Amino acid sequence: MDTIEADVVILGLGPGGEYAGNKLGRAGLDVVAVEEDLVGGECPFYGCTPSKLLVRGAEALAQARHAAAVGGRVDVHPDFAVASGRVRTATNDWHDHTHADRLVESGVRIVRGRGRLDGPGRVVVERADGSGSLLLVGRRGVVLSTGTRPAVPPVAGLAGTPYLTNRDVFRLTEAPGRLVVVGAGAIGCELAQTFARFGSEVTLLEAGPRVMAHEEPETSEVLARVFAREGLDVRTDVTIERVDHDERFRVRLAGGEVLEDDRLLVAAGRRPNLDDVGLETIGLDPTARTVETDERMRAGDRLWALGDITGRGSYTHVARYQAVAAVRDLLGEDGPWTEYHAVTRVTFTDPEVGAVGMTEAQARAAGLPVSVGVASIARASRGWIHGDHTDGVVKVVADTDRGVLVGATTVSPAGGEVLGLLAAAVHACTPVETLRGMHFAYLTFHRTIQNALNQL
Repeated sequence: MDTIEADVVILGLGPGGEYAGNKLGRAGLDVVAVEEDLVGGECPFYGCTPSKLLVRGAEALAQARHAAAVGGRVDVHPDFAVASGRVRTATNDWHDHTHADRLVESGVRIVRGRGRLDGPGRVVVERADGSGSLLLVGRRGVVLSTGTRPAVPPVAGLAGTPYLTNRDVFRLTEAPGRLVVVGAGAIGCELAQTFARFGSEVTLLEAGPRVMAHEEPETSEVLARVFAREGLDVRTDVTIERVDHDERFRVRLAGGEVLEDDRLLVAAGRRPNLDDVGLETIGLDPTARTVETDERMRAGDRLWALGDITGRGSYTHVARYQAVAAVRDLLGEDGPWTEYHAVTRVTFTDPEVGAVGMTEAQARAAGLPVSVGVASIARASRGWIHGDHTDGVVKVVADTDRGVLVGATTVSPAGGEVLGLLAAAVHACTPVETLRGMHFAYLTFHRTIQNALNQL
């Protein structure tokens, strides 16, 4: 077996691993990085970028349809090929050369293949070209950033069908006539609404009691109302008994109902890629669903871990945030180090869902003395100006002992942007009284924050 020594070995080149490789290479370290799939990971090829391109196309169609209520008639003719063409362009037709080239320019050597830990500072790679195994030794250590893959529920018959996940759906060139989406989390909700706006007849199935169950109940209520108005068939508390496929999908639900559809999209969560990375060779639990780290992203002897596998949120911005800390530590620099009381997240439905920190339920479960304020976007000035069916809420969650916000949610047009002030407030532990004393520009969706603060 050939051996390559370097200062740092990076196993997995998603957003965190890619960022760390570029920074460490440019700092003069000798870096070898291993990737089994596309350099750049899920976000640019199977997640953030392609999904938001489709979402933007669907949003434009919805705005055009709404024009008659506020300004005049517009004839709308959806063409999914336009949006899918933008996806192919943005992903370079699923070719990773732009990401790989940047790493090479930074001095990083890329090894294509499947890597596995083989003790502290060691990674064994089965090379993709079939030329055998390669041992990589990191003198300073290994950065583990192996990400996640789509979780597929154990439904009878499903495995034998050509169902879609985020790994396949963005390659479609036309919107299905009828589409079943399994899972009403962020991915399922975004894509269900998107395809419906492109003309698909969509059924959204959720095993739990509400859509977007990880967010505030008020969020679920708004989205359920909007989805129903836009013609989506949303089913909650659903059990799928069996899936069959013969030209069309047949989805059998508990109770005997059978849904017949052209396509089936499984968006039932993510599974961390930790089941065969050799955690046991460095003294960690090989059955673990996450890798615990300290504030410097150290996970073990000569091991740093980044991204989804740390359990701190499956978000590109969290992976890069963690990578900044790991790079500082590997270079012997000072902090600041990581903390997670103000993690932000955005779901790009329409209206958008922005959130930061704790939900009300999480704050109460943590034993905090809680006060909440909720204000309607629709009854705020800009909501009224936008016209009928401008749905949304702002919700703030305060720790009354400390007098600060510990969480907030913005369900609004551009909700991810409206979140900005609240994200800063939660991060900086800004006193609620200071926030109440601010000027809130008129007429903005942002001004609804003032109304919510006044409800505390």
